[in-house]
Amino acid sequence: MTRRPMQALRTVVGFGFALSLAGCDYWPPALQAEIEQLKSDTQTLAIEKSQLQAQVTDLTKTKQELQEQLDELSRMNREKTGMITSLQNQLDATRARAMKATAQKAPPYKMRTKPTVKAATRPTAKSAPKAIGVR
Repeated sequence: MTRRPMQALRTVVGFGFALSLAGCDYWPPALQAEIEQLKSDTQTLAIEKSQLQAQVTDLTKTKQELQEQLDELSRMNREKTGMITSLQNQLDATRARAMKATAQKAPPYKMRTKPTVKAATRPTAKSAPKAIGVR
């Protein structure tokens, strides 16, 4: 008795396996239309994907070029900052030497002063000639 159910089970499993391998050749028209639409969408998406990949490649190249420019400008900025600092230090040293030199030339007991210019005297109202009126 136990042989019969086992044999039936084997038959069902074998039949199911045969059907899965053979498949079904009938495709309903709605399913065929949907498959065609999906194929069309897949092709459209593939084209868009390739366009986007090209844009990504271009943007990556542009980014790399801009990064190189940024690195070059940063390097130049550091060099110019160093130059400015060096020139500032030289200027400070030159000013200090100039101040020392002027301090050594002038005697300590004599102070240099600028000559003052006296204001020109204006004629006053008393000294101005009187206008003679016609009668």
